[in-house]
Amino acid sequence: MAKKAAGTLALPWSTNSPRVTPRVGMDQVLFGVTMMLAIVGLVMVFSASAVLAGNRYHDSWYYLKRQSVWLVVGLVLLHVLSRVDYIWWKRLSLPLLGGLTILLAIVLIPSVGLVANGARRWLGVGPISIQPAEMLKLGVVIYLAAYLTRKEDRIHDFQVGLLPALLMVGLLSGLVLLEPDLGTVVVLGLVTSSLLFVGGARLSHLSTLVLCAVPIGLALVLSTEYRRQRLMAFLEPWSDASDTGFQITQSFLAFGSGGLFGVGLGEGKQKLFFLPEAHTDFVLALIGEELGFIGAGVIILLFAVFMIRGFQIATRARVPFGRYLGIGITTLIGVQALVNACVVTGLVPTKGLTLPFVSYGGSSLVVSLAGVGLLLSISRDRHAGREEMEHQGGHGRASQR
Repeated sequence: MAKKAAGTLALPWSTNSPRVTPRVGMDQVLFGVTMMLAIVGLVMVFSASAVLAGNRYHDSWYYLKRQSVWLVVGLVLLHVLSRVDYIWWKRLSLPLLGGLTILLAIVLIPSVGLVANGARRWLGVGPISIQPAEMLKLGVVIYLAAYLTRKEDRIHDFQVGLLPALLMVGLLSGLVLLEPDLGTVVVLGLVTSSLLFVGGARLSHLSTLVLCAVPIGLALVLSTEYRRQRLMAFLEPWSDASDTGFQITQSFLAFGSGGLFGVGLGEGKQKLFFLPEAHTDFVLALIGEELGFIGAGVIILLFAVFMIRGFQIATRARVPFGRYLGIGITTLIGVQALVNACVVTGLVPTKGLTLPFVSYGGSSLVVSLAGVGLLLSISRDRHAGREEMEHQGGHGRASQR
C-alpha cells in the first residue's frame, strides 16, 4: 500500500503521488533555547518554592516534582507535534476552538470549576488541574492563522474580513473575563491585533479598535476593587508598601539586592515568605536577586533569540497558514514574556501572567512547549515542500502529454 508522508509520520492511506518529501531537520537553535529556558525554570522553581513547599506540604521537592512531570508531558507533546504536518491544524481550527469554548463554560460552573485566589480558572482532572484559558491562547492563534489564510484577500474589508474574527475572539474573551482573568484577555488582544495587522487589516480599523478598547479596559479596572488597588499600587507603590504595594515593592527589593551578579543561587531572601508568588508570576524577580542583572539579562536575551528565530521560521514557511501560525505563536510567547518582565519591574500594573517555560505552572508550560512543537514543524516546512514537488510533477506530466 502506498504511504503518504505527513510531517515525519507515515499514514496508511493511498495517494496518487508516489513522491516522498525529503527529510528536513528541525530548527536546533529554537529547540536549544527552549530547553535552556525550561531547565533554568526547573532550577529556579525549586529555589523559589523549596521553603514554601516544606512549610505547606512538608515536602521541599513538591513543586519541583510536579513541574518536572509537566515538563516531561510537554516535551513528549513537543516531539509529537514537531513531527506532525502543521497543515492539519488548519482543518482542526474550528473544532479545537469549539472544544475550548465548552471547557471555558464548564470552568464557570460553581460546582465544577476550581477556585484559587478569588478566581475560577481551573478544572480538576483527578490529582491534576488544568487551565483552559492557557490552552485558549494557542487555540486562538491556530484559529486566526486558518482564518487569515482563507480571507487574506478580504481582511481589509471591515464587515466581511475583520468583524467575524473580532466577534469570535471577543466572545471567548468575554468568557475569560468572567473567571475573571484580565491578563489573558490583554494577551489575546495584543496577539489578535498583531496577526490581523500582519494579515493586511487596515491600520485605520485597528487604530479605531484600540481607541475603543482603552476606555473599556479602564472601565473594567475601575469597576473592580482589587484591580483599582493594583492600579494605585502601580502608580504609587511605596505609598502603601505594606499592603497594596507589597508585592511590587518586594520585587524591587529583590532586584536591588541582586546587584550585578546576584547573591548566589539558592541564597535569595525574598522567597522566605516576603515576595508572594515567587515561583510563579514573579520568578524573574528571584532570578534578579539570586543571579543578578547578568542572570536576568541572559533570560531576556534567550527570549529575544527565541523571537528572532521564531519569526525567521515563520517568514520561511512557503504556505500562508505556516507564516501566520509561526508569527502568532512567536508573538504569543514573546508578548507574555514581555508583559511578565514589565510587571515584575513595575512598568505595568500587576497581572497574573507567568513567564513562559520558566514559571511554575503545568498548563502554561505544556501549552508553551506545544507551541514550540508547532514552530519546529513549520521549520521543517515539509507540507509546502510536498506541495511544490507535486506541483512540479504535475507540470512535468502535462508537458509529456
